[in-house]
Amino acid sequence: MSNFLFANRTNWSLQSNPLSCLLEKLQAQGVDILDLTESNPTRCGFHYPSSWLEALCGQNNFTYAPQAKGLIQARRAVADYYAQKSLNVDPKRIVLTSSTSEGYSFLLKLLTNPGDHVLIPKPSYPLFQFLLQLHDVEFDYYPLVYDGAWRTDQRAFKNLVMPKTRTVIVVNPNNPAGSYVGKEDIAFLNEQCLKNHMAIISDEVFFDYKLNGQINPLSLAYNTAVPTFVLSGISKILGLPQMKLSWITSHGPQPIVDMAMDRLEIIADTYLSVNTPAQNALSVWLAGNAHIQKQILERVRANWEIVRRQHLNVLAAEGGWYALVHVPSVKSEEQLVLDLLQKDHVLVHPGYFFDFDNPGYLVLSLLPVSEIFTQALERICRRIKLL
Repeated sequence: MSNFLFANRTNWSLQSNPLSCLLEKLQAQGVDILDLTESNPTRCGFHYPSSWLEALCGQNNFTYAPQAKGLIQARRAVADYYAQKSLNVDPKRIVLTSSTSEGYSFLLKLLTNPGDHVLIPKPSYPLFQFLLQLHDVEFDYYPLVYDGAWRTDQRAFKNLVMPKTRTVIVVNPNNPAGSYVGKEDIAFLNEQCLKNHMAIISDEVFFDYKLNGQINPLSLAYNTAVPTFVLSGISKILGLPQMKLSWITSHGPQPIVDMAMDRLEIIADTYLSVNTPAQNALSVWLAGNAHIQKQILERVRANWEIVRRQHLNVLAAEGGWYALVHVPSVKSEEQLVLDLLQKDHVLVHPGYFFDFDNPGYLVLSLLPVSEIFTQALERICRRIKLL
């Protein structure tokens, strides 16, 4: 079996990066780490209603009645969630999935063939490369540029479109940049998609978390100009990543959407991955979303203000759970984050994890309790002053 071969699509580097290796070493030594990479709200001291657990206890959870797109009452609960935002989403155009990653997977199966091409934003999740490689799809990064606010580099985008480009992914708001997709960018994307026969996938898992309560961001769930698929789920909306329930909503010209839904139904029926208890509880959970979102928003806004009061170069953000700090004098971003971990016992994400073009970015989670966040930020400021 010495010549046994795995699929080429899994030929990733399996070595741990230096930051992960150092973290494992310190944890093994029992060192107390202030973690500003935390993305799991269930570990951040938020209070969840006991009624949410009670919603999982119904006798109907002992009955398995699979529906490819998800139980109709759960899809109606998702439609009601959008109705609260004055968005009319037909439950028939909703497909439940176990995660947004699975939602991406369904859509890549729907929209692309092996060897096709997808455009993904930069900076953004490090997730996309793996999902696209697993579907044998080629990709390029279209850059977001910052001039006091983030926007799509339209010239660069146009130069990246090719005949086999099938889909463009947007993250609204971007993670970690925190920028919502504006009217100008939506108009540009629609123009390019119409011209080049492309679809839009809009990842809106952080949509509800506005850092400034006065802004009115646009969801692409209203977009009917081109085939548009919106992803979201309870991992962020309700701070319940462990419950594994997300969804796809489909929008655009009706004949295309109807054909898309027929195909998505077959794809979903092949997997039937969404668990029954979460679907049965969803209406109770979503009806109480204000309870958990209020806590998370208060936390991230308070920590955002703590960052802004420091003498740091903090980039503007509109939404999400992260703050970006730019340290322009840094020659080695990796060495800075290693020093912060080794010497200051503070864990942060370096910008290169999110494919920033230039060095010197620190990505700070705004989820930790403010006492931990403040203490960690003080250590970061001291370290930066030594540069």
